[in-house]
Amino acid sequence: MSSPTHLHGVLWDMDGTLLDSEKIWDVAISEYSRSLGTELSAEVRESTLGNSMRDALSTVLANASVEVTDDHLAEGREWLTARVGDLFAEGIPWRPGAKDALALVREMGLSTGLVTNTERGLVERALDTLGREYFDITVTGDEVEAGKPHPAPYLRGAALLGLEAASCLAVEDSPTGSLSAHTAGCPVLVVPSEIAVQAAPGYTIRDGLVGLTAEDVRRAWSGRTP
Repeated sequence: MSSPTHLHGVLWDMDGTLLDSEKIWDVAISEYSRSLGTELSAEVRESTLGNSMRDALSTVLANASVEVTDDHLAEGREWLTARVGDLFAEGIPWRPGAKDALALVREMGLSTGLVTNTERGLVERALDTLGREYFDITVTGDEVEAGKPHPAPYLRGAALLGLEAASCLAVEDSPTGSLSAHTAGCPVLVVPSEIAVQAAPGYTIRDGLVGLTAEDVRRAWSGRTP
């Protein structure tokens, strides 16, 4: 199959990319770890950033020396979903420049999707902040065979838009999400939030979304540097 010659879509990550919600997850996961009798170290928390609910819970349970069973995972999922939902209800802050970036991509006439490891129930709450009008499709962590860093979320996002992954730019903040998008075949605009992302072929790393232009979007997709 020949390589696409035009950019047709943008697939957005949510936590840490559009919304400054990783700090909300910090609170909830730390509280959950304490409920298991263990303080969560910065290193362990960092290792869960961008992960699926199952993978993050598995890490936290193992760190607390709790057996990773289906029952314990289900209990943890219920606990975290309820707590994060309560925190989301108090308001979710935007990442700087994110709202303008969403509007910019819409003005460019590109197809758009939200691709996140967060599960559907919490995403529906977050969409009240983000604005459903900015997305043609949404893909959540409980709707794919495997979450990021597996490519399945981005492959599904592109397919729902009726596009090849290679014709879509992914916008991500974490190593986990960036790897997911890259493996799916998307060029990646990386805007790190909580942790650094190492440079790699197919990645365009930018300090943030403030001041993003249409030319920046096109350059990131084509792999050209300013």
